[in-house]
Amino acid sequence: MDLFFNYLFYLLIFSGLWSFVSKRKHLLSVLLSLEFIVLALFIYIGMVLFYYNMMYFLMYFLTFGVCEGALGLGILVLMIRTHGNDYFNSFNLLQC
Repeated sequence: MDLFFNYLFYLLIFSGLWSFVSKRKHLLSVLLSLEFIVLALFIYIGMVLFYYNMMYFLMYFLTFGVCEGALGLGILVLMIRTHGNDYFNSFNLLQC
């Protein structure tokens, strides 16, 4: 059973990384793939900590995951307000 969960975890992480690398046109798709990776890590850490009966550490990880998502959505809203869309090619990093 542990081998199945390890393969499932690697499949989830690989698919999240693949979508992160392949779809870099919109900021929203990049943020969704990062949240998918965080969700896969949350599930895997939850299974490991459930085995050791230390589930309260999941709250720390969940807190950091929520903060990361809120920060990403804040950057997305700021980018849409300043540039009008969420394309990476319209976002010039050299501009002040």
